[in-house]
Amino acid sequence: MPGIIYVGLGGAVGAIARYGISLLPSKTMFPVWTLVTNFAGALLIGFVTGMLAMNSENAQNTALFWKTGVCGGFTTFSTFSLETLGLLERGEVFTGTIYAVLSVVLCLAGVYAGRAISGMMK
Repeated sequence: MPGIIYVGLGGAVGAIARYGISLLPSKTMFPVWTLVTNFAGALLIGFVTGMLAMNSENAQNTALFWKTGVCGGFTTFSTFSLETLGLLERGEVFTGTIYAVLSVVLCLAGVYAGRAISGMMK
């Protein structure tokens, strides 16, 4: 049962942080804050997994809080998918494609960089 508490608390932190970012002004139709959020979440989850790999003490609860809770509440892949589809449906194929490619490439790079920053990659 305590696992649920870790996930719930982490999810609340992640969701509140995500909401805070969504309040930032943007002068473009390009979903820049969703892209930034997904990249930051990828960087964070890479860092957390790297740190957990090096220090397994209390790893389960820490993973539940950070990976499942915070990152799960923070990242917005479902929003990314909805926004990409919206761009494509509006005929903005180039913008939608660039957005999708940037999201995938940057988030993969973010996970890699997060692991590297954590010291996991040597």
